[in-house]
Amino acid sequence: MTLAPPFASYACMPETSRGRLHAEPESATRTCFQRDRDRIIHSAAFRRLEYKTQVFVNHEGDFFRTRLTHSLEVSQIARSVCRCLGLNEDLAEALALAHDLGHPPFGHAGEDALKETMTPYGGFDHNGQSLRVVTRLEERYAAFAGLNLTWETLEGVVKHNGPLTGPNGRGGVPRAIAEYARDQDLELSTYASAEAQVAAIADDIAYNNHDIDDGLRAGLFSVDDLADVPLVGPIFAAVRAAYPGLDESRLIHEAVRRMIGAMVTDLLEETRRRIEASQPKGADDIRRLDRPVAAFSAAMAANDAALKAFLFKNMYRHYKLNRMTSKARRVVRDLFGLLISEPECLPTEWRVKAAGPDTEATAQLVADYIAGMTDRYALDEHRRLFDVQARTS
Repeated sequence: MTLAPPFASYACMPETSRGRLHAEPESATRTCFQRDRDRIIHSAAFRRLEYKTQVFVNHEGDFFRTRLTHSLEVSQIARSVCRCLGLNEDLAEALALAHDLGHPPFGHAGEDALKETMTPYGGFDHNGQSLRVVTRLEERYAAFAGLNLTWETLEGVVKHNGPLTGPNGRGGVPRAIAEYARDQDLELSTYASAEAQVAAIADDIAYNNHDIDDGLRAGLFSVDDLADVPLVGPIFAAVRAAYPGLDESRLIHEAVRRMIGAMVTDLLEETRRRIEASQPKGADDIRRLDRPVAAFSAAMAANDAALKAFLFKNMYRHYKLNRMTSKARRVVRDLFGLLISEPECLPTEWRVKAAGPDTEATAQLVADYIAGMTDRYALDEHRRLFDVQARTS
């Protein structure tokens, strides 16, 4: 039975996967990367993404993106790009669906608060937390902790943004990743596979464009405010010129659709150019290069940076979001502070694993507990623990 289409020579082939930490029989109906994808989809952490913030706190509205819808959009873009490049769509899909599993509630505000509170205890990193989720915290299988994903998927989870050590390293190895590397070498000094690199840029394409969409629909800025933003302004102007009188909702959708198309086309062209220049013969040749093989052109990278700058100023620092993120940080800090000093307040299944108050082991346990919360669960838990009326009712 043929389980996979033919791939480019530099793709990650299922039959040459470096395997799993815990040996398992192979599936007769799915490749190893398809099994990884399915294990991620069936995980509790993946289901919780439905109620975790992308930008807007979950209860702000039903039409804004969540971590779950964002992950699905990243997956769609990554699969399309990999198909065009002859790369392994299934591996890219698994990585796209797994890349946000370690994000705490309330988006970057929640992550910033956990980083702050965990500073004395080894720190917090969402990629490291994603690795903890898929290697330790998911408890589904009798024979092992975690999901026992393939080496290639784990590598992509921790290195999709580039090497962590060596001349191209990003500035240190998060503790969770360093600890896991003692059991399985993920080659932290090299780049990840081409599939992981594509998934990382698909993440950029998805969140930049859906943040434009969500920001406009939330009234944080207007279409006219985008006029001077490179790429974005001209595309909105072109849609208006082609369809005069088009209602704003359809105008936004059409422009965002075209922006995604322009970014994907540029990514394909630049990646093909880099592949042609480097002539990789296999997936390991991609890893050993001194720069990513999947990338935007210089012009599109500049457009991407300008768009990020606009969103930072006009959306992520908008007073409405500042109010949400301020509250979110307080909730996470309050929960962490109480639970590390009084671990007896943890739910039973967590409390039995706790060490003494204010210890590093308890801090990590509390961080795992909080990072796994959805937005609404964190708010409810905060109300239960800090609201006098809620505690006495």
